[in-house]
Amino acid sequence: MPSADETPELRTEFPFVLPRGYVDPAGAVHRHGVMRLATARDELVSQRDDRVRESPNYLAVVLISRVVTRIGEIEDVHGGVIENLFASDLAFLQDLYRRINQDGHTHARVTCPHCSNDFAVDVAGSRLGES
Repeated sequence: MPSADETPELRTEFPFVLPRGYVDPAGAVHRHGVMRLATARDELVSQRDDRVRESPNYLAVVLISRVVTRIGEIEDVHGGVIENLFASDLAFLQDLYRRINQDGHTHARVTCPHCSNDFAVDVAGSRLGES
């Protein structure tokens, strides 16, 4: 825990693991990625995008494509990549976006249904036992 004199380091990038993964045209599955904090510009530019003006539901695709910097070996993450994610992966990224940009972290408090103990898990995703 930082002392009163220390300022916690600002974290701007958050690694994640998609629940299912992006399947590229060659059939390779990409699950590990990185999302950065959004800027005001990301949100403003996304609102002005012609695709969003035509269909407001497209906002999530445009916004997520601006802040995801990598999915697996894919470093050019654009709307076409996000459009081809499984719906569960898009929902995961939307939740991650909300958590890191509003809450500032990727942890959630949970309660074990068996023993009723409370603990924190990293919802950015990982293999079982690594949270």
